[in-house]
Amino acid sequence: MIVGSMTDRSIFLEGGPVGFLLIHGLGGTPAELRLVAQALHRAGHTVYCCQLAGHCMTVDDLRKSSWQEWYASVEEAHDRLRTRCRTIVAGGLSMGGLLAIHLASRRRDDVHGLAIYAPTLVLDGWSVPWYWSYFLRWLRPVPGWRSSIMLKERPPYGLKDERIRSIVLQHMQSGDAGVAGVFETPLHSMAQFNQFARVARRELSVVTQPALILHPRHDDMASIENAHYLQRHLGGIVELVVLNDSYHMITLDRQRQVVIDHTLALGARLAKKHAEASAPALAAVLRNAAE
Repeated sequence: MIVGSMTDRSIFLEGGPVGFLLIHGLGGTPAELRLVAQALHRAGHTVYCCQLAGHCMTVDDLRKSSWQEWYASVEEAHDRLRTRCRTIVAGGLSMGGLLAIHLASRRRDDVHGLAIYAPTLVLDGWSVPWYWSYFLRWLRPVPGWRSSIMLKERPPYGLKDERIRSIVLQHMQSGDAGVAGVFETPLHSMAQFNQFARVARRELSVVTQPALILHPRHDDMASIENAHYLQRHLGGIVELVVLNDSYHMITLDRQRQVVIDHTLALGARLAKKHAEASAPALAAVLRNAAE
């Protein structure tokens, strides 16, 4: 399927009234969420892994896109999902989790819970050189500036499982950005991400939906302090699950089943809550119809 000049790599799995909107990370693709999406769908749920603007194409396409365009892709996907589902959980990996939080702050009545995987506010994991981490957190977009500098992916590429890492690395080296994402991230895109992260930080206190956060203790890209920050500042109930045998890409790595199980449990709790809340209203309608 072609959307304009862009190949549509999104994943949509039709299911029941509980819908999951899953969002990939910066420079990533919906494929990094495929295994989680398939498991949620097998459990009877509707799942939409959307494709962000500028992604799954070339590095230059990514460089030309802005965080506002990335977020517009999320709103468009949410519009599609809410026509089919009564309960919606928004979530995502890395930057995708922040986009889900931004959506929850803007559409408080239509996002009922959050599933946030290895959230990233700053790149401060153990594989990121300290000088790059320090420099990148202060980087901001400059009008008219399109730097040609690239940030290359570094081993272990977010994956502790060596078998999965080798498969992903083969796809990255093949140049198929639609499967494994880009092998390097434009500095301009990092500047856009930083600007967006500042926006997301300011909104945390108004996000009162129940939130599930799963974060690896030994994240190579974003330290667990990113998760602790969200836990302290989000306005609702937060469940934090710390993974001890995974790196950053927890939706693909060794403990992906833990990610799936906790996400399913969140969906079940929210579905039950909505059913209990709607039962009195339904009973009143039936009484009025009988009178």
